[in-house]
Amino acid sequence: MTMFLNTYIPNPVAFEVFGISIMWYGLLIGAGILIAAIVIYKRAPKHKIRSEKTLDIMIICLLAGVVGARLYYVAFNFSQYSGDFMKIINLRLGGLAIHGGLIFGFFAAYILCKLWKIRPLNLFDLFVPGIALAQSVGRWGNYFNSEAHGGPTGLPWGIPVNGQMVHPTFLYESIWCFILFIVLIFIDNRRVFEGQTFLCYGAFYSLGRFFIEELRTDSLMIGEFKQAQVLSATVFIVCLIAYIILSRSYASRGNIFS
Repeated sequence: MTMFLNTYIPNPVAFEVFGISIMWYGLLIGAGILIAAIVIYKRAPKHKIRSEKTLDIMIICLLAGVVGARLYYVAFNFSQYSGDFMKIINLRLGGLAIHGGLIFGFFAAYILCKLWKIRPLNLFDLFVPGIALAQSVGRWGNYFNSEAHGGPTGLPWGIPVNGQMVHPTFLYESIWCFILFIVLIFIDNRRVFEGQTFLCYGAFYSLGRFFIEELRTDSLMIGEFKQAQVLSATVFIVCLIAYIILSRSYASRGNIFS
């Protein structure tokens, strides 16, 4: 794979249908979502949630997530989109921020849990392994768009972008998320309190994203700081504190799912 990445110049177009270009970006994100949906559907009974109900939740959360991911990206690049509504809604060439998608998606899921009498943390535990796997697959869309990469590198796994070899940060995050998927399945199969898998996802993903983001050259910014690093550090601390509090609370009650 290293030799492939070193020599191949990616084409963002996968194929054409009736003159319409079908982009790798959309195909890979779609593939990630489909794989995640299968994982969530199959594992739903372990959380005592009807598999069919997860499909309703996933559809609504997916729509909310896409809107959130785009709005988040546009908000931090507003000068590029100001006054051009069609450019704002054009997703074909990228421009989705995963943090925005996660925020909107989880918020939508929380509202649905309240409406449909589902315990939110139990649902979140079910969803996050699939989400990590979807991220692992979807990140390859950035490769075909030649985006979300790092600065120049002499490492053997560098990829060519604009005539120079750069860090394939999309690949770093893809590998990190796949490892995270495996770890989260292991944790979820042995969880001792609701919210454990979800909080581990928040902490571990944020930890990896913080360091990967340091290498990227196209980061969204908050003043002089990379917003993904600021948010990742905040989420990591919040998840760590919440994990300690919840684990102690459930331990003191003596019933992990009461």
